Amino acid sequence: MNISDVNFKEIVSSYADEFPTYRVLDEKGNVVDQKAMDSISDEELVKLMETITWARAMDERVILLNRQGALGNYAPGGGQEASQYGSVLALDKKDVFAPTYRDVFTAVKFGMTLTQAFLWFKGHYKANQYPADLNMYSPNVVVGGTPIQAMGNAIAKRMKGEKQIALSLCGDSATSEGDFYEAINFAGVFKANLVAVVQNNGYGISVPTSHQTKAETLAQKAVAAGIPAVRVDGMDPVAVYYTVKKAREYAIENGPIVVENLTYRFGPHTMSDDPKRYRSDEEVEEWRKKDPLIRLGNYLKEKGLWDDQKVDEIYEQVKEEAKVALAEMTKTEPQKISDFLKNMYAVQPQNIQEQIAYYDAKEDN
Repeated sequence: MNISDVNFKEIVSSYADEFPTYRVLDEKGNVVDQKAMDSISDEELVKLMETITWARAMDERVILLNRQGALGNYAPGGGQEASQYGSVLALDKKDVFAPTYRDVFTAVKFGMTLTQAFLWFKGHYKANQYPADLNMYSPNVVVGGTPIQAMGNAIAKRMKGEKQIALSLCGDSATSEGDFYEAINFAGVFKANLVAVVQNNGYGISVPTSHQTKAETLAQKAVAAGIPAVRVDGMDPVAVYYTVKKAREYAIENGPIVVENLTYRFGPHTMSDDPKRYRSDEEVEEWRKKDPLIRLGNYLKEKGLWDDQKVDEIYEQVKEEAKVALAEMTKTEPQKISDFLKNMYAVQPQNIQEQIAYYDAKEDN
């Protein structure tokens, strides 16, 4: 076909139409994909519900601790539980997980201790000291940093013939960074076992997605790297869990895939942010109607697998867990300047060794 022979507008494509939004439950908790639902056991669904309820309770508890000055600046996750925890629960413990700063408590459900999560907000180096069998990167503050981390590990898994993946979580604004494209581009070239989950909550701090990119979907950005993508209702815990499980299987057999979760944060970007300056109360209320806890909760209540008593029990459990972790955090030995220096290199160069010796002597006196 010669371009000169047709209407040019008829042959160009933005690819946006090729990425419909997938869901399993509608906003009321009614099943719209029975085949997918039938493939997930009641035990899995209850665990998913328990986990996102724990996440909401922990989010509310940590907001209080932040306001009391017990923890540093916090990026709330309320509203994004389906996207975060639906993704991590789909992983095998031998997979590799690369979380962001908003996914610190998601990392707890992958194996990080709650005390370490609290220490992370204090900037303490012991927050990042994991046992050898915890295949996880420290929560990354760098926007777009997690896909790069996961990509390198995912290439190694392909080269070694391992049947695991590396999964990264990142936000919508990460896809506007060069790091994101470099990650999926290299992942495609080397057929990496990568699942790159984009949590599109509509804002990069105060900047709406429409001001970050002209692309109508973030999933279509995978097209440029020659890899597949899927767009998911990120407020539907079952859809996220099911999709990431399928994406994991795909990545092991075929190579990288991008998953775009359409989600929303009910609270501010961080506790130092005022979202009322850039979004309306009406917008927030519209998204609250899609609350993942209500959606899955309604479905499980209809089946007799969930009730308000379970919610109350989890809230009490979280209150006690946070109390214990906070006490353990306060007992942790304060870090020294020499601690930072010792953790900069696996083998310290001479100038760093001299500085360590200097500060060890100074701080011991």
